[in-house]
Amino acid sequence: MLHSESESRLYSVSRLLCGISAHTLCAAFTVLMAALAKPGSSLFSWHPFLMTLAFSFFMTEAVLLFSPHSSPVAKLKHQTKARLHWILQCLSGCCAAVGLGAIFYNKHLNGKPHFASWHGLIGVVTVGVVVIQSVGALPLLYHKLAKGWSLAKLKRYHAASGLLTYLLGSASLLLGTCSAWFTGSVSGYVWYLAAFCPTLAALVVMSQVTNAYMAKKRLQS
Repeated sequence: MLHSESESRLYSVSRLLCGISAHTLCAAFTVLMAALAKPGSSLFSWHPFLMTLAFSFFMTEAVLLFSPHSSPVAKLKHQTKARLHWILQCLSGCCAAVGLGAIFYNKHLNGKPHFASWHGLIGVVTVGVVVIQSVGALPLLYHKLAKGWSLAKLKRYHAASGLLTYLLGSASLLLGTCSAWFTGSVSGYVWYLAAFCPTLAALVVMSQVTNAYMAKKRLQS
């Protein structure tokens, strides 16, 4: 019994530390990108800053709102968390769309090909999926829109597609750290730390979503 309680306590502490690390590193990664890009200094500068703000900060915080261990608004009702989640996701989508527009127009001005790398391809797909995901979440906020649909199934679909969206965003950020601009701006341990930020956040979010789904499955069985 004591052994089981100590394991449970250790598990909770480890989850808390992982959540806090995800909050901290994603915020630090966004600040680092802002310092490197200096948004406003050029048209291109808006792209890395806004994309990082969208996928590393807003999207991560939107998911971690529901964390049972490290949510910054743990005491709020689930419905309130859901609305905050949707607002943060909309902010993420808006930032990503403007960031995509900035790089698209910048390449157009410089006569460079569009979406010629995996970073560009995954990035544009992610922006589209984020917009679709935000619109698709409306029936979960306004149940009248879910006529003929099971809310439980919609929540499962939303969680699964949301996880896929987050992983796409993390992959886009990780590929961005391999770009010529970023590798020319940082080197050594700073690059490894920057690449570690979206990787850790993706693992924390993936664990949170899958654990929540498995817990619901156990309750239903």
